[in-house]
Amino acid sequence: MKPFAYLRPGSVAEAVRAGAGHPGARFLGGGTNLVDLMKLGVETPDLLIDVSRLPLDRVTSTPEGGVRIGATVRNSDLAAHPAVRTRYPAVSQALLAGASGQLRNAATTGGNLLQRTRCPYFQDLSKPCNKRTPGAGCSARGSSHRDLAVLGYSDQCVAVGPSDMAVALAAHDATVRLHGPEGERTVPVTGFHRLPGENPDQDTTIRPGELITEVVLPPGPDHAVSLYRKARDRASYAFALASVAVVLDVRDGRIEHAALAFGGLAHQAWRARAAEEVLRGAPATRDTFVRAARAELDAAQPLRGNAFKVDLARNLAVGALTELTARAASPGTPRI
Repeated sequence: MKPFAYLRPGSVAEAVRAGAGHPGARFLGGGTNLVDLMKLGVETPDLLIDVSRLPLDRVTSTPEGGVRIGATVRNSDLAAHPAVRTRYPAVSQALLAGASGQLRNAATTGGNLLQRTRCPYFQDLSKPCNKRTPGAGCSARGSSHRDLAVLGYSDQCVAVGPSDMAVALAAHDATVRLHGPEGERTVPVTGFHRLPGENPDQDTTIRPGELITEVVLPPGPDHAVSLYRKARDRASYAFALASVAVVLDVRDGRIEHAALAFGGLAHQAWRARAAEEVLRGAPATRDTFVRAARAELDAAQPLRGNAFKVDLARNLAVGALTELTARAASPGTPRI
């Protein structure tokens, strides 16, 4: 491992100043992904700025009825928080599906959003990778890409985003609060992660020196129910082959509100806008759900080895919508 300096700032402002003054610096939360990448030689920061002890570890309610999640809130605490379990069950379910208890106890909200792809070519220094070294080439395109993207990829990169939590946050219209050298700003979760385009090394829209300080979940529709479903190679703590988060409000057999996001299919949590257009105002039937999933996934361009992901994602979406419709039709059924 390359030698590095270590700093434990006493405030957000101090952390931001240190990050802005050292282009090779990285913010350290739980370290569950960053430290692994440092051991592999993929990440080589010359300064680690430990933000884990900053006062960003609370979950609080907003005046509007939403929830603010500090960037250093541990994934285990967030998954178990009563407000999240009752108002945003898909977020809790996504966190519980995302990692072992040991990892959830260490990993933070901000770090979860910043974790990097698990594409094996990105992690293997002996293989060319545009995400790791711009211009080097993409080893996955002509090799094994079974687990990689079917939507939104480019000639430069076919990796997928690994965060389960981000998929649920996208379906709930969450926003990310950032503090940087130029002040504070807010970015929708759906716009936080980038598609690869010509710059696959840039995972997010975060600017140099910026620190995630919180994630905000807005209040959802009064009668909406939500869930997160994930398909993976093994039942315990594997990354998603495909996943879906759904927020649904059904009244008198018709869909008043629908929000869907897919995971495991693209660089980012893929908000299914085309599917939502089909669902909104339509009867809550299996035929509607199938048409909606097709409207979104017909745009997929699978590679040679991952066409199965399209059918897998379609079946996950239809199953989740069917389950939530049945739950919405049963008053008193718990949201989670």
